[in-house]
Amino acid sequence: MFDHFVWSVLVAPALVAVAVRLLADRLAPGRAARVVAWSAAATAVGSLLNLLVFTLVAVAQTPAAAAAFGWSARTVHDDTAQVAWVPWLSVALLAAATGAVTVRARRHRRTLAEARRYSDGTATVLMLPDARPQAFAVPGRPGRVVVTIGMRERLTEPQFDAVIAHERAHLEGGHHRLVAVADVAAASHPALWWAARHVGYLVERAADEQAARTVGSRRTVAYAIGTASLAGVPAPALGLHAAARPGVVPRRVASLLRPPRHARWPWYVLPAALAGSSLVWTVEAIIDFFELLAYASLRG
Repeated sequence: MFDHFVWSVLVAPALVAVAVRLLADRLAPGRAARVVAWSAAATAVGSLLNLLVFTLVAVAQTPAAAAAFGWSARTVHDDTAQVAWVPWLSVALLAAATGAVTVRARRHRRTLAEARRYSDGTATVLMLPDARPQAFAVPGRPGRVVVTIGMRERLTEPQFDAVIAHERAHLEGGHHRLVAVADVAAASHPALWWAARHVGYLVERAADEQAARTVGSRRTVAYAIGTASLAGVPAPALGLHAAARPGVVPRRVASLLRPPRHARWPWYVLPAALAGSSLVWTVEAIIDFFELLAYASLRG
């Protein structure tokens, strides 16, 4: 069973992170964001389930569990005797990962609850009388774009249209869900932090590309993003916004000043295949665990 632990807990998450890092700028961003987010989620599930299996192995080899269920604690222990530290390490890792995932999930729920303060009225674009330059998308029913007077005054009419198109693209693409999925997955495993960061980058790139198609000018969107980034202050955590993460703005602008990329399908398959292999090995680990218990019961 140790090979399942090595692949699903140690190797697969690291390979997914490396694949995402290498491919992020080579893929069409909208499709890539979905592939990366759900690949990270599947990898996280595989890792957590493997930790759960080995946690159950740790419990099953205790005399109390063996006495209660009628199996041989020695037989269970002998199965992982060469790596006796793995089951008990898994107990600690599973507790830490579960706590981190719970905290992160609650944070996202609070964020969505805060968004309700912008839900009154029917306008899809809400202009706030605030001198701080901000523009962001707030998910909800309906979702809406929030822009402050401070940001509006810094943008030309074409740039303002580009920013609005960018924020609407976030809402139409459900980008907040992809960010949340990747963020919660990253809470379960440190290696997936890279994947989560790239999902954040990819949804911004996807919104950039959609905005360029809407306004008909990639250069206008590039200038709008640059202006919004230079002028903007951090927007509330509840929104996705054009000026997010200033460090990646030059990459986004450079991408807009080039023709759009058209990646081939095999590149998209790579992170998904790695995540899928982790799930397959996880299923095998679960089967092996129940076979171990069945054998231990015969020896009990």
